[in-house]
Amino acid sequence: MSELRIISRHAGTILVGQLAVMAFGVADTVIAGRHSEAALAALSVGSALYISVYVGLMGIVQALLPIWAEMLGGRRHAAVGPSLRQSLYLCGVISFAGMAALLFPGPLLRWAQVPAPMQDEVQRYLGVLAFAFAPSLLFKLYATFNQSLGKPRLVTWLQIAALAIKIPLSVWWVAGGAGVDAMGVVGCAWATLVVNYVLLALAVMMLRTQDIYRPFQLWQRMERPDWRQLGAFLRLGLPGGLAYFVEVTSFTLMALFIARLGTVASASHQIAASVAAVLYMMPLSMAVACSARVSFWLGAGRPDQARRAVFTGFRLTALVALCFAATVFIASPTLAGWYSASPAVVALASGLLPWVALYHVADALQALCAFLLRCYRITIAPLALYGALLWGLGLYGGYQLAYVGLAGHPATQAAGSFWLASTVAIGLVASALLGILVHAVSRSQRGFTVSLQAG
Repeated sequence: MSELRIISRHAGTILVGQLAVMAFGVADTVIAGRHSEAALAALSVGSALYISVYVGLMGIVQALLPIWAEMLGGRRHAAVGPSLRQSLYLCGVISFAGMAALLFPGPLLRWAQVPAPMQDEVQRYLGVLAFAFAPSLLFKLYATFNQSLGKPRLVTWLQIAALAIKIPLSVWWVAGGAGVDAMGVVGCAWATLVVNYVLLALAVMMLRTQDIYRPFQLWQRMERPDWRQLGAFLRLGLPGGLAYFVEVTSFTLMALFIARLGTVASASHQIAASVAAVLYMMPLSMAVACSARVSFWLGAGRPDQARRAVFTGFRLTALVALCFAATVFIASPTLAGWYSASPAVVALASGLLPWVALYHVADALQALCAFLLRCYRITIAPLALYGALLWGLGLYGGYQLAYVGLAGHPATQAAGSFWLASTVAIGLVASALLGILVHAVSRSQRGFTVSLQAG
Protein backbone atom coordinates (compact mmCIF):
# COMPACT_ATOMS: atom_id res chain seq x y z
CA MET A 1 0.00 0.00 0.00
CA SER A 2 1.38 3.46 -0.92
CA GLU A 3 2.36 6.05 1.67
CA LEU A 4 -0.26 8.40 0.23
CA ARG A 5 -3.04 5.88 0.80
CA ILE A 6 -1.84 4.86 4.28
CA ILE A 7 -1.45 8.43 5.52
CA SER A 8 -4.70 9.58 3.92
CA ARG A 9 -6.71 6.75 5.44
CA HIS A 10 -5.12 7.17 8.86
CA ALA A 11 -5.56 10.96 8.80
CA GLY A 12 -9.14 10.69 7.55
CA THR A 13 -10.11 8.38 10.38
CA ILE A 14 -8.50 10.66 12.95
CA LEU A 15 -10.15 13.69 11.37
CA VAL A 16 -13.64 12.23 11.77
CA GLY A 17 -12.96 11.63 15.46
CA GLN A 18 -11.39 15.05 15.96
CA LEU A 19 -14.33 16.74 14.28
CA ALA A 20 -16.64 14.87 16.63
CA VAL A 21 -14.62 16.24 19.56
CA MET A 22 -14.62 19.72 18.06
CA ALA A 23 -18.37 19.41 17.64
CA PHE A 24 -18.50 19.40 21.45
CA GLY A 25 -17.14 22.93 21.48
CA VAL A 26 -19.03 24.09 18.43
CA ALA A 27 -22.29 22.78 19.88
CA ASP A 28 -21.58 24.53 23.17
CA THR A 29 -20.87 27.77 21.29
CA VAL A 30 -24.12 27.55 19.33
CA ILE A 31 -26.17 26.50 22.38
CA ALA A 32 -24.70 29.25 24.56
CA GLY A 33 -25.04 31.80 21.75
CA ARG A 34 -28.72 31.00 21.33
CA HIS A 35 -29.21 31.17 25.10
CA SER A 36 -27.74 34.67 25.56
CA GLU A 37 -24.87 36.94 24.54
CA ALA A 38 -23.64 36.88 28.15
CA ALA A 39 -23.45 33.08 28.14
CA LEU A 40 -21.54 33.08 24.86
CA ALA A 41 -19.10 35.70 26.16
CA ALA A 42 -18.50 33.70 29.37
CA LEU A 43 -17.96 30.57 27.28
CA SER A 44 -15.43 32.46 25.14
CA VAL A 45 -13.29 33.34 28.15
CA GLY A 46 -13.83 30.06 30.02
CA SER A 47 -13.10 27.82 27.06
CA ALA A 48 -10.01 29.88 26.22
CA LEU A 49 -8.60 29.23 29.68
CA TYR A 50 -9.56 25.56 29.66
CA ILE A 51 -8.06 24.99 26.23
CA SER A 52 -4.86 26.77 27.27
CA VAL A 53 -4.45 24.47 30.26
CA TYR A 54 -5.66 21.28 28.60
CA VAL A 55 -3.81 21.57 25.30
CA GLY A 56 -0.57 22.66 26.94
CA LEU A 57 -0.56 19.68 29.31
CA MET A 58 -2.09 17.27 26.80
CA GLY A 59 0.78 18.16 24.46
CA ILE A 60 3.18 16.35 26.79
CA VAL A 61 1.21 13.13 26.28
CA GLN A 62 0.69 13.68 22.54
CA ALA A 63 4.43 14.17 22.08
CA LEU A 64 5.04 10.56 23.24
CA LEU A 65 3.54 9.17 20.02
CA PRO A 66 6.93 8.90 18.20
CA ILE A 67 8.34 6.76 21.03
CA TRP A 68 5.71 4.04 20.66
CA ALA A 69 5.64 4.27 16.86
CA GLU A 70 9.41 3.77 16.75
CA MET A 71 9.09 0.71 19.01
CA LEU A 72 6.63 -0.77 16.53
CA GLY A 73 8.89 0.04 13.59
CA GLY A 74 11.77 -1.66 15.38
CA ARG A 75 9.55 -4.67 16.24
CA ARG A 76 10.05 -4.12 19.98
CA HIS A 77 6.48 -5.01 20.93
CA ALA A 78 7.42 -6.26 24.39
CA ALA A 79 8.71 -2.80 25.32
CA VAL A 80 5.44 -1.03 24.52
CA GLY A 81 3.44 -2.24 27.56
CA PRO A 82 6.01 -1.17 30.20
CA SER A 83 6.48 2.16 28.42
CA LEU A 84 2.74 2.83 28.38
CA ARG A 85 2.43 1.96 32.07
CA GLN A 86 5.29 4.34 32.90
CA SER A 87 3.39 7.12 31.13
CA LEU A 88 0.62 6.76 33.73
CA TYR A 89 2.95 8.24 36.34
CA LEU A 90 3.39 11.23 34.08
CA CYS A 91 -0.37 11.52 33.61
CA GLY A 92 -0.89 11.59 37.37
CA VAL A 93 1.38 14.61 37.81
CA ILE A 94 -0.14 16.36 34.78
CA SER A 95 -3.70 15.80 36.06
CA PHE A 96 -2.88 17.35 39.43
CA ALA A 97 -1.35 20.41 37.75
CA GLY A 98 -4.32 20.81 35.40
CA MET A 99 -6.92 20.58 38.15
CA ALA A 100 -5.09 23.14 40.26
CA ALA A 101 -4.92 25.61 37.38
CA LEU A 102 -8.62 25.26 36.60
CA LEU A 103 -9.78 25.52 40.21
CA PHE A 104 -7.95 28.80 40.84
CA PRO A 105 -8.25 31.01 37.73
CA GLY A 106 -9.08 34.22 39.66
CA PRO A 107 -5.64 35.92 39.46
CA LEU A 108 -5.44 35.43 35.70
CA LEU A 109 -8.97 36.73 35.15
CA ARG A 110 -8.23 39.83 37.20
CA TRP A 111 -4.90 40.39 35.44
CA ALA A 112 -6.65 40.22 32.08
CA GLN A 113 -9.28 42.70 33.37
CA VAL A 114 -12.18 40.42 32.52
CA PRO A 115 -15.38 42.18 33.69
CA ALA A 116 -16.37 41.17 37.24
CA PRO A 117 -19.87 39.81 36.37
CA MET A 118 -18.28 37.54 33.76
CA GLN A 119 -15.59 36.33 36.19
CA ASP A 120 -18.10 34.60 38.47
CA GLU A 121 -19.69 32.64 35.65
CA VAL A 122 -16.29 31.70 34.21
CA GLN A 123 -15.03 30.43 37.56
CA ARG A 124 -18.10 28.21 38.04
CA TYR A 125 -17.63 26.85 34.53
CA LEU A 126 -13.94 26.04 35.11
CA GLY A 127 -14.64 24.59 38.56
CA VAL A 128 -16.71 21.83 36.98
CA LEU A 129 -14.22 21.24 34.16
CA ALA A 130 -11.42 20.78 36.71
CA PHE A 131 -12.94 17.43 37.66
CA ALA A 132 -13.34 16.50 33.99
CA PHE A 133 -9.64 17.02 33.32
CA ALA A 134 -8.16 13.70 34.54
CA PRO A 135 -10.49 11.39 32.55
CA SER A 136 -10.00 13.55 29.48
CA LEU A 137 -6.21 13.31 29.76
CA LEU A 138 -6.30 9.52 30.23
CA PHE A 139 -8.54 9.14 27.20
CA LYS A 140 -6.02 11.26 25.28
CA LEU A 141 -3.32 8.80 26.32
CA TYR A 142 -5.46 5.97 24.94
CA ALA A 143 -6.01 7.90 21.70
CA THR A 144 -2.28 8.66 21.30
CA PHE A 145 -1.41 5.01 21.83
CA ASN A 146 -3.90 3.94 19.16
CA GLN A 147 -2.56 6.56 16.77
CA SER A 148 0.99 5.30 17.27
CA LEU A 149 -0.27 1.83 16.31
CA GLY A 150 -1.88 3.25 13.17
CA LYS A 151 -5.23 2.02 14.52
CA PRO A 152 -7.34 5.12 15.27
CA ARG A 153 -10.69 3.62 14.28
CA LEU A 154 -11.77 2.53 17.77
CA VAL A 155 -11.04 6.00 19.13
CA THR A 156 -13.05 7.61 16.36
CA TRP A 157 -16.11 5.44 17.02
CA LEU A 158 -15.98 6.27 20.72
CA GLN A 159 -15.72 9.99 19.98
CA ILE A 160 -18.71 9.89 17.65
CA ALA A 161 -20.77 8.01 20.24
CA ALA A 162 -19.81 10.57 22.89
CA LEU A 163 -21.13 13.39 20.70
CA ALA A 164 -24.57 11.78 20.77
CA ILE A 165 -24.48 12.10 24.56
CA LYS A 166 -22.89 15.54 24.79
CA ILE A 167 -25.28 17.60 22.65
CA PRO A 168 -28.58 16.60 24.31
CA LEU A 169 -27.08 17.05 27.78
CA SER A 170 -25.74 20.51 26.93
CA VAL A 171 -29.08 21.63 25.47
CA TRP A 172 -30.94 20.31 28.50
CA TRP A 173 -28.69 21.69 31.22
CA VAL A 174 -28.00 25.09 29.62
CA ALA A 175 -31.67 25.94 29.07
CA GLY A 176 -33.14 23.80 31.86
CA GLY A 177 -36.32 21.78 31.82
CA ALA A 178 -37.74 18.46 33.08
CA GLY A 179 -37.13 19.48 36.66
CA VAL A 180 -33.65 20.93 36.09
CA ASP A 181 -33.03 24.67 36.51
CA ALA A 182 -31.29 26.50 33.66
CA MET A 183 -27.54 26.46 34.36
CA GLY A 184 -26.34 28.67 31.51
CA VAL A 185 -22.77 28.04 30.42
CA VAL A 186 -22.09 25.85 33.48
CA GLY A 187 -24.47 23.28 31.99
CA CYS A 188 -22.01 22.82 29.13
CA ALA A 189 -19.29 21.98 31.65
CA TRP A 190 -21.42 19.38 33.43
CA ALA A 191 -22.21 17.72 30.11
CA THR A 192 -18.47 17.60 29.30
CA LEU A 193 -17.71 16.00 32.67
CA VAL A 194 -20.24 13.20 32.11
CA VAL A 195 -18.99 12.53 28.58
CA ASN A 196 -15.32 12.40 29.65
CA TYR A 197 -16.00 9.72 32.26
CA VAL A 198 -18.06 7.70 29.78
CA LEU A 199 -15.22 7.86 27.25
CA LEU A 200 -12.64 6.76 29.82
CA ALA A 201 -14.78 3.80 30.89
CA LEU A 202 -15.23 2.70 27.28
CA ALA A 203 -11.50 3.07 26.58
CA VAL A 204 -10.65 0.79 29.51
CA MET A 205 -13.16 -1.74 28.27
CA MET A 206 -11.58 -1.68 24.78
CA LEU A 207 -8.09 -2.21 26.22
CA ARG A 208 -9.35 -5.22 28.17
CA THR A 209 -11.26 -6.89 25.36
CA GLN A 210 -9.78 -6.08 21.93
CA ASP A 211 -7.29 -8.47 20.34
CA ILE A 212 -5.10 -5.75 18.81
CA TYR A 213 -3.72 -4.87 22.26
CA ARG A 214 -2.74 -8.41 23.35
CA PRO A 215 0.80 -8.45 21.85
CA PHE A 216 1.77 -5.56 24.13
CA GLN A 217 0.88 -7.24 27.47
CA LEU A 218 -0.69 -4.07 28.85
CA TRP A 219 -2.43 -5.63 31.85
CA GLN A 220 0.66 -6.56 33.83
CA ARG A 221 1.64 -5.48 37.31
CA MET A 222 2.54 -1.79 37.49
CA GLU A 223 6.30 -1.30 37.62
CA ARG A 224 8.07 1.16 39.90
CA PRO A 225 8.83 4.52 38.32
CA ASP A 226 11.64 4.17 35.79
CA TRP A 227 13.35 7.54 36.12
CA ARG A 228 15.47 7.02 33.01
CA GLN A 229 12.38 6.37 30.89
CA LEU A 230 10.41 9.15 32.56
CA GLY A 231 13.33 11.48 31.85
CA ALA A 232 13.18 10.49 28.17
CA PHE A 233 9.44 11.19 28.20
CA LEU A 234 10.04 14.65 29.64
CA ARG A 235 12.88 15.51 27.26
CA LEU A 236 10.53 14.90 24.36
CA GLY A 237 7.20 15.74 25.93
CA LEU A 238 7.95 18.83 28.00
CA PRO A 239 9.26 21.02 25.15
CA GLY A 240 6.43 19.68 22.99
CA GLY A 241 3.87 20.49 25.66
CA LEU A 242 5.33 23.94 26.25
CA ALA A 243 5.27 24.60 22.51
CA TYR A 244 1.60 23.59 22.48
CA PHE A 245 1.01 25.88 25.44
CA VAL A 246 2.68 28.88 23.80
CA GLU A 247 0.87 28.26 20.53
CA VAL A 248 -2.53 27.87 22.12
CA THR A 249 -2.19 30.67 24.67
CA SER A 250 -1.02 33.07 21.99
CA PHE A 251 -4.36 32.28 20.39
CA THR A 252 -6.66 31.89 23.37
CA LEU A 253 -5.32 34.80 25.42
CA MET A 254 -6.77 36.97 22.70
CA ALA A 255 -10.15 36.07 24.19
CA LEU A 256 -9.15 37.52 27.55
CA PHE A 257 -7.86 40.77 26.06
CA ILE A 258 -10.78 41.10 23.65
CA ALA A 259 -13.19 40.64 26.60
CA ARG A 260 -12.37 44.24 27.55
CA LEU A 261 -14.19 45.39 24.42
CA GLY A 262 -17.52 44.02 25.66
CA THR A 263 -19.79 41.08 25.06
CA VAL A 264 -20.34 41.67 21.32
CA ALA A 265 -16.60 41.71 20.57
CA SER A 266 -16.02 38.73 22.85
CA ALA A 267 -18.87 36.73 21.31
CA SER A 268 -17.71 37.49 17.75
CA HIS A 269 -14.17 36.43 18.62
CA GLN A 270 -15.54 33.17 20.03
CA ILE A 271 -17.14 32.46 16.67
CA ALA A 272 -13.88 33.16 14.83
CA ALA A 273 -11.91 31.06 17.33
CA SER A 274 -14.38 28.20 17.00
CA VAL A 275 -14.08 28.17 13.20
CA ALA A 276 -10.27 28.30 13.45
CA ALA A 277 -10.28 25.41 15.90
CA VAL A 278 -12.47 23.28 13.62
CA LEU A 279 -10.20 24.02 10.67
CA TYR A 280 -7.16 23.04 12.74
CA MET A 281 -8.46 19.51 13.07
CA MET A 282 -7.43 18.76 9.48
CA PRO A 283 -3.71 19.57 9.84
CA LEU A 284 -3.71 18.06 13.32
CA SER A 285 -5.05 14.78 11.95
CA MET A 286 -2.59 14.85 9.08
CA ALA A 287 0.29 15.64 11.44
CA VAL A 288 -0.59 12.77 13.79
CA ALA A 289 -0.91 10.27 10.93
CA CYS A 290 2.23 11.45 9.20
CA SER A 291 4.34 11.54 12.38
CA ALA A 292 3.26 7.99 13.27
CA ARG A 293 4.36 6.83 9.84
CA VAL A 294 7.64 8.78 9.89
CA SER A 295 8.52 7.47 13.36
CA PHE A 296 7.68 3.92 12.30
CA TRP A 297 10.15 4.12 9.42
CA LEU A 298 12.82 5.78 11.54
CA GLY A 299 12.42 3.00 14.11
CA ALA A 300 12.76 0.46 11.29
CA GLY A 301 16.02 2.12 10.17
CA ARG A 302 14.54 3.45 6.91
CA PRO A 303 14.97 7.26 6.82
CA ASP A 304 14.46 7.16 3.05
CA GLN A 305 10.91 5.91 3.56
CA ALA A 306 10.47 8.46 6.37
CA ARG A 307 11.46 11.21 3.94
CA ARG A 308 8.82 10.02 1.47
CA ALA A 309 6.18 10.09 4.21
CA VAL A 310 7.20 13.64 5.21
CA PHE A 311 6.72 15.11 1.77
CA THR A 312 3.55 13.14 1.08
CA GLY A 313 2.02 14.63 4.22
CA PHE A 314 3.19 18.11 3.32
CA ARG A 315 1.62 18.08 -0.13
CA LEU A 316 -1.70 16.76 1.20
CA THR A 317 -1.82 19.28 4.03
CA ALA A 318 -1.04 22.29 1.84
CA LEU A 319 -3.67 21.36 -0.76
CA VAL A 320 -6.49 20.77 1.74
CA ALA A 321 -5.60 23.87 3.78
CA LEU A 322 -5.90 26.09 0.72
CA CYS A 323 -9.30 24.59 -0.12
CA PHE A 324 -10.60 25.14 3.42
CA ALA A 325 -9.29 28.69 3.55
CA ALA A 326 -11.00 29.60 0.28
CA THR A 327 -14.30 28.20 1.57
CA VAL A 328 -14.15 30.22 4.80
CA PHE A 329 -13.15 33.39 2.96
CA ILE A 330 -16.14 33.14 0.61
CA ALA A 331 -18.72 31.95 3.15
CA SER A 332 -17.83 34.22 6.10
CA PRO A 333 -21.27 35.85 6.60
CA THR A 334 -23.06 32.50 6.31
CA LEU A 335 -20.77 30.84 8.85
CA ALA A 336 -21.19 33.69 11.32
CA GLY A 337 -24.97 33.48 10.97
CA TRP A 338 -24.91 29.81 11.94
CA TYR A 339 -23.46 30.68 15.32
CA SER A 340 -25.49 33.66 16.48
CA ALA A 341 -28.84 35.35 15.99
CA SER A 342 -27.46 38.77 17.01
CA PRO A 343 -26.94 41.05 13.96
CA ALA A 344 -24.13 42.93 15.76
CA VAL A 345 -22.27 39.72 16.58
CA VAL A 346 -22.73 38.32 13.07
CA ALA A 347 -21.49 41.54 11.45
CA LEU A 348 -18.35 41.70 13.57
CA ALA A 349 -17.60 37.99 13.24
CA SER A 350 -17.96 38.23 9.45
CA GLY A 351 -15.10 40.70 9.43
CA LEU A 352 -12.86 38.40 11.49
CA LEU A 353 -13.37 35.21 9.48
CA PRO A 354 -11.30 36.29 6.42
CA TRP A 355 -8.37 36.65 8.82
CA VAL A 356 -9.14 33.15 10.08
CA ALA A 357 -8.87 31.85 6.50
CA LEU A 358 -5.39 33.34 6.06
CA TYR A 359 -4.35 32.21 9.52
CA HIS A 360 -5.39 28.63 8.76
CA VAL A 361 -3.03 28.14 5.81
CA ALA A 362 0.04 29.06 7.86
CA ASP A 363 -1.29 27.26 10.93
CA ALA A 364 -1.74 24.03 8.98
CA LEU A 365 1.83 24.03 7.67
CA GLN A 366 3.45 24.91 10.98
CA ALA A 367 1.44 22.23 12.83
CA LEU A 368 2.62 19.53 10.43
CA CYS A 369 6.23 20.72 10.66
CA ALA A 370 6.17 20.84 14.47
CA PHE A 371 4.88 17.28 14.76
CA LEU A 372 7.38 15.94 12.26
CA LEU A 373 10.30 17.70 13.94
CA ARG A 374 9.52 15.75 17.13
CA CYS A 375 10.07 12.55 15.14
CA TYR A 376 13.62 13.79 14.55
CA ARG A 377 13.88 14.80 18.25
CA ILE A 378 13.96 18.53 17.44
CA THR A 379 11.85 20.28 20.09
CA ILE A 380 13.73 23.31 21.45
CA ALA A 381 13.88 25.33 18.22
CA PRO A 382 10.09 25.22 17.65
CA LEU A 383 9.52 26.23 21.27
CA ALA A 384 11.86 29.22 20.90
CA LEU A 385 10.19 30.30 17.67
CA TYR A 386 6.72 30.04 19.20
CA GLY A 387 7.72 32.13 22.20
CA ALA A 388 9.42 34.86 20.18
CA LEU A 389 6.91 35.13 17.34
CA LEU A 390 3.53 33.97 18.64
CA TRP A 391 3.78 35.62 22.04
CA GLY A 392 6.07 38.46 21.01
CA LEU A 393 4.84 39.51 17.59
CA GLY A 394 1.38 37.95 17.58
CA LEU A 395 -0.10 38.48 21.03
CA TYR A 396 1.91 41.49 22.17
CA GLY A 397 1.75 43.06 18.72
CA GLY A 398 -2.02 42.67 18.63
CA TYR A 399 -2.31 44.21 22.09
CA GLN A 400 -0.23 47.18 20.98
CA LEU A 401 -2.35 47.71 17.87
CA ALA A 402 -5.65 47.39 19.71
CA TYR A 403 -5.01 49.24 22.98
CA VAL A 404 -1.83 51.33 22.72
CA GLY A 405 -1.31 52.34 19.11
CA LEU A 406 1.72 51.80 16.94
CA ALA A 407 4.00 54.00 14.82
CA GLY A 408 1.91 57.12 15.26
CA HIS A 409 -1.38 55.35 14.60
CA PRO A 410 -4.03 55.45 17.36
CA ALA A 411 -5.26 52.33 19.10
CA THR A 412 -7.86 50.54 17.01
CA GLN A 413 -9.95 49.16 19.90
CA ALA A 414 -10.79 46.30 17.54
CA ALA A 415 -10.57 42.52 17.75
CA GLY A 416 -9.30 42.40 14.17
CA SER A 417 -5.94 43.84 15.26
CA PHE A 418 -5.20 40.68 17.24
CA TRP A 419 -6.02 38.50 14.26
CA LEU A 420 -3.85 40.58 11.92
CA ALA A 421 -0.79 40.35 14.18
CA SER A 422 -1.32 36.65 14.88
CA THR A 423 -1.64 35.83 11.18
CA VAL A 424 1.67 37.52 10.40
CA ALA A 425 3.34 35.74 13.32
CA ILE A 426 2.07 32.26 12.46
CA GLY A 427 3.20 32.77 8.85
CA LEU A 428 6.76 33.49 9.99
CA VAL A 429 6.70 30.46 12.29
CA ALA A 430 5.56 28.20 9.45
CA SER A 431 8.36 29.43 7.17
CA ALA A 432 11.05 28.91 9.81
CA LEU A 433 9.85 25.45 10.86
CA LEU A 434 9.67 24.31 7.25
CA GLY A 435 13.31 25.28 6.76
CA ILE A 436 14.35 23.37 9.90
CA LEU A 437 12.35 20.30 8.83
CA VAL A 438 13.92 20.20 5.36
CA HIS A 439 17.37 20.36 6.96
CA ALA A 440 16.53 17.58 9.46
CA VAL A 441 15.18 15.26 6.76
CA SER A 442 18.18 15.90 4.51
CA ARG A 443 20.64 15.25 7.36
CA SER A 444 18.89 11.97 8.23
CA GLN A 445 18.92 10.91 4.59
CA ARG A 446 22.64 11.72 4.22
CA GLY A 447 23.44 9.60 7.26
CA PHE A 448 21.49 6.70 5.77
CA THR A 449 23.29 7.04 2.42
CA VAL A 450 26.70 7.09 4.09
CA SER A 451 25.85 3.95 6.11
CA LEU A 452 24.78 2.13 2.92
CA GLN A 453 28.00 3.09 1.17
CA ALA A 454 30.05 1.97 4.17
CA GLY A 455 28.19 -1.32 4.21
